[in-house]
Amino acid sequence: MNKHHQYFISGIGTDVGKTIVSAIVSEALEATYWKPIQAGDLVNSDSIKIKNLTENVTVLKEGVKLSQAMSPHAAARIDGVKLGVLDFSLPKIDGNFIVEGAGGLMVPLNSDGLMIADIIEEFKLPVIIVSRHYLGSINHTLLTVEVLKNRGVVIKGIVFVGQENRDTEEIILSTTGLKMIARIPEVNVITKEFIKEQANLFSLD
Repeated sequence: MNKHHQYFISGIGTDVGKTIVSAIVSEALEATYWKPIQAGDLVNSDSIKIKNLTENVTVLKEGVKLSQAMSPHAAARIDGVKLGVLDFSLPKIDGNFIVEGAGGLMVPLNSDGLMIADIIEEFKLPVIIVSRHYLGSINHTLLTVEVLKNRGVVIKGIVFVGQENRDTEEIILSTTGLKMIARIPEVNVITKEFIKEQANLFSLD
């Protein structure tokens, strides 16, 4: 029996291309996709974007939906809910499965110290890190790797977003000992054709 590919996709911060990478990986694997928490933008959520950009992906209903586009701990307070670990139960999927996080690892889910990193640790899925090139991305990427390693989380590798930046990529890969899974170019308009094209080039071998 073939081993299923099941991963948690986490970015080094907000707006680094995590949803686009999730769409590409999900399409490449013809996977089931799930977003544990969506804060704001409910009429065009990440799940809706994935559904519109892919052809061979099963999109599950979000675990938690919050009305405000802000840190989940604050958005939850506005919506009158208190989030805890039990609110994030990993669906049991017999097949390829992609879970997309929200922001970076240390995004707070409540005021008691619960972070996205805690949910990742609870789910016990290997992580694919999305790193977009910008001034400061080396630091943010290395910090992300450090947090995951300290928690004993398995890291599958890194997907870089943007044009090749050899100096940045080489120092990140040599320092962490991780491999580059792919490099996704930045484009002005994300289309279903772009996702399909990148998915056809994508490999986790």
